[in-house]
Amino acid sequence: MVAHHATKSVSLHVPGHKSGQGLLEEGASFLQSIMSIDYTEITGLDDLHHPEGVIREAEQLAADCFGSDETYFLIGGSTVGNLAMIGAVCQRDDLILVQRNVHKSVIHGLMLAGAQAVFLAPEVDDKTGVATALHIEVVKQAIEQHPTAKALFITNPNYYGIGTDLKPFAELMHEKGKLLLVDEAHGAHFGFHEEVPASAISQGADAVVQSTHKMLTAMTMGAMLHVQGSGINRIAIQQLLAMLQSSSPSYPIMASLDLARKRMHTEGNTWLEQGLHLMKEFREELEALQCLGVYPQGNQQPSGAGVAETTDPFKIAIYDPTYSISGAELKERLEAAGCFVEMTDGYLVLLVFSPANSREEILRLVQVLSNICLDITNRKQELQAPISNIIKLPTYAPISSPIRFDHSVLFQRTTQMVNIEEAIGKRSGEMVIPYPPGIPYLYPGEVITASVAEALVFLARQGIRFQGTNFGQTHQLTICTDHEETS
Repeated sequence: MVAHHATKSVSLHVPGHKSGQGLLEEGASFLQSIMSIDYTEITGLDDLHHPEGVIREAEQLAADCFGSDETYFLIGGSTVGNLAMIGAVCQRDDLILVQRNVHKSVIHGLMLAGAQAVFLAPEVDDKTGVATALHIEVVKQAIEQHPTAKALFITNPNYYGIGTDLKPFAELMHEKGKLLLVDEAHGAHFGFHEEVPASAISQGADAVVQSTHKMLTAMTMGAMLHVQGSGINRIAIQQLLAMLQSSSPSYPIMASLDLARKRMHTEGNTWLEQGLHLMKEFREELEALQCLGVYPQGNQQPSGAGVAETTDPFKIAIYDPTYSISGAELKERLEAAGCFVEMTDGYLVLLVFSPANSREEILRLVQVLSNICLDITNRKQELQAPISNIIKLPTYAPISSPIRFDHSVLFQRTTQMVNIEEAIGKRSGEMVIPYPPGIPYLYPGEVITASVAEALVFLARQGIRFQGTNFGQTHQLTICTDHEETS
């Protein structure tokens, strides 16, 4: 791309901005540089959907870097990778085991495939209520109950950076002749330093999607799909990616994927070492404040989450243990001071770091938190209720009954909107997704329990945004009224 730019050639092809020449002045200062190399599939620049040249070489280098047999560049984020993984493994009515707390794109993949899912509930941390990781015994029981399951789909790590050792899961699935699919969106940096967890590929997963833009240096929407072994139909993967991704892929995004790969290939360990040093310094500063709680505590495992064997040192959630201020207020206070966080669940405020953060930024954050702590101390407000009563989280069966997903039937269902109290015991007519993190609390056709209803009301009162529903504004849910089975 840089070499082509240097030729100063005349653009007689799309895009219409002509290497940034058509930009308005107000945007040129920000976009001119990147748009000067915003190309299309012209001679010498290869084709993402049939790579034979520079893109193919870049993907092969990525496979070598991340340890897979084959790697595919994604310009639609991990979302498109999840859709492709499920589509390549599941035909209509095939059954797959799915960790309950998955991203909404996994559910969309099930809908497009017309597959059935058996949801497996993860362990839950005693103190915070955060869903952590699956217990392998639950997976064993699920396989016994549903021996025709094609694969197990796991999210590892979760949004908070908590995960588990995947090797036993890979060994179990392969022993049973089944596949292990992993959404490792938040773990693209895994495996490059001894103080971060091992990667899913290195532990035997058959297919893994990583959001290279989340924890590494690619542009937003830049991700990779890694495949190894003979269990995954690679022709199906290639065809699905061609169907699901734009026929005009972003060359700047692909270039950023290549550059992110180069950094990890050539200096990944050193780069992470620098970031880890800052993380240790930040944790020491937090401890010195003696005001805010930290979750999880360094390498200490979350309480009661016996299977949560790994934590990401670049993910730190903070909270006020006296509940003088809520997570929502803490988030607002931080943002008012110019420190924008990833999310809050109403109690915890999640801070996502990377080695790209500077020491100056860390010190600025510490000063802001110090000011907030002074205010908390001055309030001298005691905790009004146990944490478990403050954070309202739904409870789910360890192993669900099979749920059939079919988007064509979904849009034909007869539905009605009712108040949350009336919805209890009815089947949901919509997917209800607190966002972030984008993990559904309700799936279409799933029975709405009192526990789920209570959790949704709590989140709405905390100002959490929802996707797929207007519940946040109305406290109403769409229910199915045709009394048909789940679809």
